[in-house]
Amino acid sequence: MGKTEKLIKRLLSVPNNFTWSELIKVLHHYGYEELKTKGKTGGSRRKFINRERHIINLHEPHPQKIVKQYVLKQIIKKLEL
Repeated sequence: MGKTEKLIKRLLSVPNNFTWSELIKVLHHYGYEELKTKGKTGGSRRKFINRERHIINLHEPHPQKIVKQYVLKQIIKKLEL
């Protein structure tokens, strides 16, 4: 089992310490890329889009980089895992 598969398995367990960088790696694995926002700052809202034009809107957590469990559940549902 590779690193990405382990991350996906970890995501499916909905841990309380899943980091933003781990989530980005999973999204990249499923073909999602971050849309760059216009203007000087994009704030903490992030948009990810894949080839089929599906969009995922997220709030980048700060100052801690831990993703909330309800967000993980939404991502799992959106990715249909």
